[in-house]
Amino acid sequence: MDTTGPHDGAKVALFLGNQIISILRDDFDHITYPNLWDLPGGGRDGGETPFETVARETREELGLVLPPSAVLWESAFPANYDPGKWVAFFVAWLPPFAVEDIIFGDEGQRWALYDLDTFMNLPNRVPSYCARLQRWIAETGGFAT
Repeated sequence: MDTTGPHDGAKVALFLGNQIISILRDDFDHITYPNLWDLPGGGRDGGETPFETVARETREELGLVLPPSAVLWESAFPANYDPGKWVAFFVAWLPPFAVEDIIFGDEGQRWALYDLDTFMNLPNRVPSYCARLQRWIAETGGFAT
């Protein structure tokens, strides 16, 4: 996959302690993946780097500051909606007390915390995340708290 051009967006599997945070997308017909559990992130603005995109989106969606030091792994994948474009995917960790700092933004219905196995087995989850998380586990051995 060619990742030499600008990325189209970025997502993060963000762990607060040993739980992953997810956002239930709005249930609107005009958006991709309506009413599915999603991860923080979104489209690139201007000349942002992949990390700048995911940090901004995490702040907008959850009010959480994602420092570069929180990133455990990153990779590039074909965009779900256009395989000719690419998106960045991060795995990051913040301490469990970061949940106290969440200020839910105006996109999505609600947020929730899941253990990794439960999240990966959700029937109404954005489909590509399971394979991306499995790749992270295969390459790194996964997440240990």
